[in-house]
Amino acid sequence: MDENNKNQIKIHNVVISANLFINLELEKIAKNFDRAEYEPEVFPGLIYRTIEPKANYLIFSTGKIICSGTKSFELGHNAIIDLMKSLEKIGYKFTTKPKEGVVNIVASGTLNKELILDHIAFALDGCEYEPESFPGLILRLNEPHVVFLLFNSGKIVCTGARSNEEIKLAVKNLEEKLEKNKL
Repeated sequence: MDENNKNQIKIHNVVISANLFINLELEKIAKNFDRAEYEPEVFPGLIYRTIEPKANYLIFSTGKIICSGTKSFELGHNAIIDLMKSLEKIGYKFTTKPKEGVVNIVASGTLNKELILDHIAFALDGCEYEPESFPGLILRLNEPHVVFLLFNSGKIVCTGARSNEEIKLAVKNLEEKLEKNKL
């Protein structure tokens, strides 16, 4: 990524999976947590949303959690710790730290130039471009394993990265591919 673009990539969502290593009674949690939704006939997990920190959780009876809506791993980690504190208030006890990992990061930015999507779709492997259905081009990279949405305006969305470094590498690789092919 060149120096002009460095500050133009913004992280919008970090999705973290966690294992709390404890079985959870979802009905009990649903009764005790405001903003909790539990309909086991529709979905096997409990959906829980918090305002502070702003986070969304999928909570499963196995103790597995998916946390989304935060903008960094640290904020996601803190959200999971806050969830554990809330669970302790209703009687749960934790003897081990949660095992956590980033599942997905969604970021967006701009390449500071207009893109001719028809040319990119023709020149690069891993592209899907159907302007009648969607105005952006979908580009799948193998290294790192991410998916980009590219728009004529030069705006981009990157999904599938698991770290900030992967996002930087993906944008750098994208820019190199475009430059190499004079796109």
